[in-house]
Amino acid sequence: MVTASPLLDYVSDRWKHKCSVTEMGDRRLRVTPNFLKINIPTTYLWSLPTWILVSLTANCFLLSLLLVMLRHDNLAVTPPDSALATQAAVSDVAASSVAISAIGPRHQLSYDQWVDLLKQEAKAIAEQQPEHLTVLAGDSISLWFPYDMLPKGYTWLNQGISGETSAGLLHRLELFDDTRPDAIFVMIGINDLIRGVPDEDILENQRQIIRHLKAFHRRSHIVVQSILPHAAEQATWEGRERLLAIPNRKIRALNQDLEAMAAEESVYYLDLYGLFADDNGNMQMDFSTDGLHLSPQGYVVWRTALQMYSQMALDAEAEE
Repeated sequence: MVTASPLLDYVSDRWKHKCSVTEMGDRRLRVTPNFLKINIPTTYLWSLPTWILVSLTANCFLLSLLLVMLRHDNLAVTPPDSALATQAAVSDVAASSVAISAIGPRHQLSYDQWVDLLKQEAKAIAEQQPEHLTVLAGDSISLWFPYDMLPKGYTWLNQGISGETSAGLLHRLELFDDTRPDAIFVMIGINDLIRGVPDEDILENQRQIIRHLKAFHRRSHIVVQSILPHAAEQATWEGRERLLAIPNRKIRALNQDLEAMAAEESVYYLDLYGLFADDNGNMQMDFSTDGLHLSPQGYVVWRTALQMYSQMALDAEAEE
């Protein structure tokens, strides 16, 4: 079981650092279409009429909320019976698919086998049409999010594939076209960078991903998540040399372009980079298994960010 205390120390340090470099007097938040930065007094945050998403590294207020949630984990609730039944149905589909094909554990599937399995899982969800459906779309970082560590109270459809690229994700979005999720969280791009795909191609694929999701999921909250840093010289991943060829400053620059594009397309942007980066902008090894993929502690940080997002969305909608 993962404990939050090491993360509390980390977030506390980040909180103190942020506050030490920010004027403590009139900290303000300004609402833009997809993220919050500094402009309206924080005391008015909960009176804002629009649904808002916080850029998690922009201000002390957000990091304080993160600290509270890591300490208390108050947002977790027991999923309703219908959600449990639906998830059980999806699990049955996955298990039977593996057994029938005799291809072993999920991580040993070929890409085509993965696509077929995800298609079956999405079909099961589409037939059930559960409440509070949330989709994770991306690569291995999304794929290996432990189900029991995802925020409670939702039915989660994980559409991640190991090694996935933005082009690959774009071409298989139709797999879950018939589902009706409340929210879709997209994280994609690191494998493009590893393979040397130009930034402009990554951004164009991301734009087409967003537009497809907007067209087929008109009532869903579409959330573009930042690409995470890697651990640079500390990385032990088998493709370490390829990681070293991608400076984290390049990832930060690409994230800035993703954030701008999310604003242009009127979808939400969730900035996770700063929560995982050390003072040099590299992945904190406490949050990673190999400098690229996440450890259980890393998934706790991501889970807390998703909890924060969901709670703020619910609060804002309740006031509309």
